[in-house]
Amino acid sequence: MYIKIQEIAERVRELTGRYGTRDPGELAAALGVEILPRAFERQKGAYKVIMRNPFIFIKADLDPVMERIVLSHELGHHCLHRLEARRLGGFREFNIFDMGSDRMEYEANVFAAELLLPDEEVLDYIRQGLDIHGIASAMASDINLVALKADALISRGVPLRPQTHASRFLSGGDP
Repeated sequence: MYIKIQEIAERVRELTGRYGTRDPGELAAALGVEILPRAFERQKGAYKVIMRNPFIFIKADLDPVMERIVLSHELGHHCLHRLEARRLGGFREFNIFDMGSDRMEYEANVFAAELLLPDEEVLDYIRQGLDIHGIASAMASDINLVALKADALISRGVPLRPQTHASRFLSGGDP
């Protein structure tokens, strides 16, 4: 079952309203999700439910910007796909962040974009004349996440041109 962008945005609004933060680490703690660093070689993160306990495994040496994005993405799996993760025993390494072939990865990336890139802040930067690269830089983000946010805004009727994004921008693999 596909989750609509509007529904993902609403879940993020409810979550940030309830806990008063957009910080993925604080939200994970509030939701009882334990974050554990791992010495992954290529994989940046994974979400897994073990004995009904949710965990986010994250590559230990990520830069702070990518760490926030990966935590937000994995938190998206917790908020959107927990039942599927329990049933599947977690998400496998080979498809993490590959939006081209996995709708759950796309949805988790949209969740991250909605969490880390508030509508009004993005729109304010657009009104200031910043392009996708400028917005990513100003918001300490990634251009692909900003492109996904633009898609989400377009789906809500904001008159923007669609932006191109790499389907595997978080995978460590080729775009």
